[in-house]
Amino acid sequence: MRFYLALVLIASALFPCAAQDPSLIADKIALWDVATSPHLRGANIYQRRVYPDLDGPTFMGSEPIGPPYTQADFDRLAAMGANYVNISCPGLFTEDPPYRLDPAAQANLDRLLAMIGKADMFAVITFRTGPGRSEFWAFWGEDDESDPDDGWFSPRYYDNRVWGDPAAQAAWAEMWRYTAARYRDDPIVVGYDLMCEPNANEVGNYPDGPALDIWDPDEFYRRYEGTTYDWNAFFPRIIAAIRAVDPDTPILVGGMAYSAIDWLPWLKPVADPRTVYTVHQYAPMAYTHQEPPLVNTYPGRFDADWDGIPDRVDRTWLERLLSTADEFMSEHHVPVAVPEYGLMRWEPNADEFMDDEMGLFERMGVNYALWLWECSWPPYAREVDAFNFRHGPDPGNHDDLATSALIEVIRKYWERNDVRPSTATWSD
Repeated sequence: MRFYLALVLIASALFPCAAQDPSLIADKIALWDVATSPHLRGANIYQRRVYPDLDGPTFMGSEPIGPPYTQADFDRLAAMGANYVNISCPGLFTEDPPYRLDPAAQANLDRLLAMIGKADMFAVITFRTGPGRSEFWAFWGEDDESDPDDGWFSPRYYDNRVWGDPAAQAAWAEMWRYTAARYRDDPIVVGYDLMCEPNANEVGNYPDGPALDIWDPDEFYRRYEGTTYDWNAFFPRIIAAIRAVDPDTPILVGGMAYSAIDWLPWLKPVADPRTVYTVHQYAPMAYTHQEPPLVNTYPGRFDADWDGIPDRVDRTWLERLLSTADEFMSEHHVPVAVPEYGLMRWEPNADEFMDDEMGLFERMGVNYALWLWECSWPPYAREVDAFNFRHGPDPGNHDDLATSALIEVIRKYWERNDVRPSTATWSD
């Protein structure tokens, strides 16, 4: 692969026009193992299972999985320049035993891939849920016992048993073996992302055991290395299951603590040469996830890492943060990607923050996918839109705008894409 990239660099020097020819991307892993600039720039879509007792009859749509996306949603994304969709969705197997195929989840994923392919974009499949893991890991602490005033669901919806149950872990690997066998020949599928944001460090295997709430990686691995809580002991078995049926499609693996960048050094690379290591970049959350009133700005000075000491947060701060990924790539000679990053649309100077961050991704040569490209389903789209940059900086606006400073920054980088499924040539 490094030899291949050296040839690309030589070609770019001797034949500048040829270096821009998308046909030079002859293998799916070459889309990830880049030496000069990213090949994939796009956005996430989000879906989960629908719970009628919580969601009602229309909020998430009428299908078992929602909210619904349409062909027009993906066509609009491609028209903005994106060439990559990270599908953050339920896994193809049931969450409860006996773990088995969920036909509705499979039909939903088939529909999504067909629409993304028609829009001429690539796709990565990311499983949020599966055997022993329900969607409510992502809503930790929002239950009505933890938050009696605003909690919106009962703790009985929690299921983090995958972190304590070897049978659930084996079923998670089998789910991916099945998935890889089904989609290995799909030309737009350029990655399997094994689990969205592994988080045993916080949730443990609740409700079968207590939550852990450990945020120091040294402490976590000192206490739990080699146990069922240890993602480093778990994910290689998933990779082996995939490689038994699909030797080629790239595999994406994020670290513990919701794939935060400061836990990346504790992720242990495997021998598989087609594995990409990932981070989800939302730091500093005191700014990116700030609800009104908006106290912190960018650039600005505030406590960015919860140590009680104000930090100067600017491009230099972001460079230091992202240097962890640079060091990981250099030390292990592996590709890194950022399949999730973003901020709430109303943050002060969101466009400047995004310009700096996306610019740094470009300089690092890593692929990246924004959180989030929201669907156009009206009941959902008008209510859940904190990360819908199309709605602009006014928290009171819930409709798409023709343009904004943030929209134009995102468009500027997405329009750099020069490879799509219709132009890529895959080697045999």
